[in-house]
Amino acid sequence: MKKKNQAPVVPKTPAKPQVMAPKAAPKKMPNLPSAAARQAELKRTQSQPTGGSIEEVMPLTKVNYMMMGVCLLLIAVGFFLMGGSSNEGSTFNSDVFSSTRIVVAPFITFVGFILMVPSILWRVKNKKEVD
Repeated sequence: MKKKNQAPVVPKTPAKPQVMAPKAAPKKMPNLPSAAARQAELKRTQSQPTGGSIEEVMPLTKVNYMMMGVCLLLIAVGFFLMGGSSNEGSTFNSDVFSSTRIVVAPFITFVGFILMVPSILWRVKNKKEVD
């Protein structure tokens, strides 16, 4: 007979044996070239022409950079001329409407921005190109 308040007895089942997953085969390394083959490839690629001299490789020359510097200077001067004191509270400063601030300075800045395009696109013609 069963006693009251006693948990039912569950029959024990035999433990299942642990199955080990088979080990994956080691990955094959790709066939890498030998050190001598790598050195030969390096010499072959270094001996090929890479586009000529530094002048042919560089897109901009010293003249381009000097022209761009002048354009940046014009832009900075224009912004400097546009600056200055402003109206403060109840006082009116008539310099806000001066011709330097509303005509000359924006024109100088605009010229600096416009001249930046030809300064980037400028190409110096060599004697070889002229002939």
